[in-house]
Amino acid sequence: MRPLFGASALGLMLALGACNAQSQDEIARAAARSATSKVLAERLPGVPLQPAVNCVIDNASSGQIYALAADSVTGPTESTVEIVTGILRQPETLTCLAAEGLPALLR
Repeated sequence: MRPLFGASALGLMLALGACNAQSQDEIARAAARSATSKVLAERLPGVPLQPAVNCVIDNASSGQIYALAADSVTGPTESTVEIVTGILRQPETLTCLAAEGLPALLR
């Protein structure tokens, strides 16, 4: 079982704590994008990466964003894959992928 917070994840949390709320959100979303893009590139080769990442991040809860941000430091881990997969299954995410991902794929 992996520890709840590794040294790197703790560093991320400390850095986020030193920022204002808007900066925290921007840093967390950027880190979550990094973890998400690694999972999507590995699990969904050929899918336009940037639109897919945008759809996942835009439909993630704040808790999911922070969990993905922490995972960006330590991996992607199996937890990262589970979170991204859960977000991908949401109807809103599927709608977004159809609207944003398919046109990019067809270009």
